[in-house]
Amino acid sequence: MPQGVPSPGSVPDDGLTTRQRRNQPILAVHTGPGKGKSTAAFGMALRAWNQGFDVGVFQFVKSAKWKVGEEATFALLGELHESSGVGGAVEWHKMGEGWSWTRKKGSEVDHAAAAAEGWAEIARRLQDQTHRFYVLDEFTYPLKWGWVDVDEVVDVLTHRPGNQHVVITGRDAPQALIDAADLVTEMSKVKHPMDAGRKGQRGIEW
Repeated sequence: MPQGVPSPGSVPDDGLTTRQRRNQPILAVHTGPGKGKSTAAFGMALRAWNQGFDVGVFQFVKSAKWKVGEEATFALLGELHESSGVGGAVEWHKMGEGWSWTRKKGSEVDHAAAAAEGWAEIARRLQDQTHRFYVLDEFTYPLKWGWVDVDEVVDVLTHRPGNQHVVITGRDAPQALIDAADLVTEMSKVKHPMDAGRKGQRGIEW
């Protein structure tokens, strides 16, 4: 599919124009055991920001203490948008901080409740069309662990209004989510430095 051109014979006879088909919202899932699922999602978010899309990032597993390199970059891009109008607005929220919109005191002990709260807020934002591009980072884990209902998530995502793109990352994506997605990429590990006992390093893991 060079330059975003569909494969021959893959264009459906659905009565839509090329422009209408191109502007349909995308639900993407990055899953599998390999490295790069979140990194690829943030790369897509960077493209979205460059197009002037409002970007919302929601991290479901990473600790508040874990400094994600992309977070600092997107914070600067958000400031650039506010000061000059370049790109799009940016919001970044972490479950490990008790979610940025609530700022609970102390640490969140009930991780399942925090995950459910995060999803409920995202569902509200989808209904209100708050963002144009969403990254639900490591969201497959709350689904796998039963903290958030998979069927509800699929229903909300497949019936979301407007043209809101959503990218979900994490291993072991539920089959129902994969079936509902428009774009699914499985990252497969061939080799990794950690297999040779090497720890993660700056500029690679964070």
